[in-house]
Amino acid sequence: MSDAVIVGAVRTPVGRRRGSLASVHPVDLSAHVLRALAERTGIDPVQVDDVFWGCVSQVAEQSWNVARIAVLAAGWPETVPGTSLDRQCGSSQQALHFAAATVLSGQADLVVAGGVESMTQVPLGTASASGGTPFTDQVRARYRGVDGFADDAHLPFNQGVGAELIAQRWRLSRPQLDEYSLASHEKAAAAQDAGAFDPEMTPVPLADGGKFLADEGIRRDTSLDKLGALATPFRADGVVTAGSASQISDGAAALAVTTSEWASRHGLRPLARIHTAVVAAADPVTMLTAPIPATAKALRRAGLGIEEIGVYEVNEAFASVPLAWLAETEADPERLNPRGGAIAIGHPLGGSGARIMTTMLQHMRDNGIRYGLQTMCEGGGMANATIVELV
Repeated sequence: MSDAVIVGAVRTPVGRRRGSLASVHPVDLSAHVLRALAERTGIDPVQVDDVFWGCVSQVAEQSWNVARIAVLAAGWPETVPGTSLDRQCGSSQQALHFAAATVLSGQADLVVAGGVESMTQVPLGTASASGGTPFTDQVRARYRGVDGFADDAHLPFNQGVGAELIAQRWRLSRPQLDEYSLASHEKAAAAQDAGAFDPEMTPVPLADGGKFLADEGIRRDTSLDKLGALATPFRADGVVTAGSASQISDGAAALAVTTSEWASRHGLRPLARIHTAVVAAADPVTMLTAPIPATAKALRRAGLGIEEIGVYEVNEAFASVPLAWLAETEADPERLNPRGGAIAIGHPLGGSGARIMTTMLQHMRDNGIRYGLQTMCEGGGMANATIVELV
């Protein structure tokens, strides 16, 4: 029976908005990780059948099919195609799912999956600012009057409000969110100090001749007092702050996917097998709860229990998301986001799925963990979940 395996994974360090990667074009950022992936794995780009590239704001610098333009910028053969896709925050995780399905079906032998987002150059909301709205009267009528619905011409569903609704439903307090957020920074700082991120990253050359070497969103000087002093922008009496939300970031990541047979014939070493890949959807107003049914669906299809999974990566869009996930799944909190998450590292939307998978694979290899599960909440109330098995 054929399988789908990951034979390479690499990411850039994640930059803060207006930080070290602010002037690096998202196409060049994408091209950089494509080249790094080929160099690290030894794959010949001419053998790549397709590139699936996640990107949420596909306008301005990220328009015109950023996947294909990145292939050309990387100097890869013109015969290598590419397509850009948007499943909101899970875009590059979905790219991985599509890559796995494509090689499993025999439509391709080698596919690169990944993504990019320069939230400095293409700020969140740029597409909406161009005018018009996808939310028709039928959609608006369906949700008008629902708690949390913002009756606005461009954005009827608000993730921050959704995070507040989750905190309310699962009775999560402001101290709980702040404590979780502080722990994310502490875990990421510890991992960075130990060099745990180094093997998965490729330094990015900068215009001044230097190189961007490390994630710069980690706040080593934060504290519960500092987090507790932040405002709650989504509700006056709320619990969600900028400190308990993911950071606006720039970054890219890439994964090479093939079959074990093809890898063996071409001298490639599999890192992990893509065991199970699913997607689920839930209430789009609360929006961020779908990782819970997605996890249940993935475990059911995999025939595994939550206790058999050695590490869980649940994207930290807001601290309330992984905390609610923990409450529902009864998973071991010690196995959750062991090297920190988007609250500390950052969340370059279209690139985050591949970034998280790259980090999880490195953690699994470092610790001999057989199974890992990744899930991400996504705009519109969706979530991908992926279970990988160490090879």
